[in-house]
Amino acid sequence: MKKIALFALNGDPQCFVHVLLNGLDLREKGHDVAVVIEGSATLLIRTLGEEAEEGSDGQMLHRLYEEVKERGLIDCVCRACSHKMGVVDDVERQQLSFGSEMNGHPSMSRYVDDGYEILVF
Repeated sequence: MKKIALFALNGDPQCFVHVLLNGLDLREKGHDVAVVIEGSATLLIRTLGEEAEEGSDGQMLHRLYEEVKERGLIDCVCRACSHKMGVVDDVERQQLSFGSEMNGHPSMSRYVDDGYEILVF
């Protein structure tokens, strides 16, 4: 079993969906997965945390996001980026943890020190 940290930095939903899909796939195959949401990807916490129109692409993304949350794959959300993007309340409402040990941002070195392989999206 490998330990893999998926750092989501890109706020493009088409990129973020790959973080969600790969996180679920890796977990299903027995790996330890930690999703870290940073940068403009923090904006997606607001939109993906809300129900979307039936049959829309947003609904599929919302369902994937909720499954990732339910399985406990989201390790943390960047506190500094959440402030910058105005989503702190959304992060708190969804009961997600903040990472801030590196000047307000999650530190990759923490994951490296814990034996995680890091992938950046």
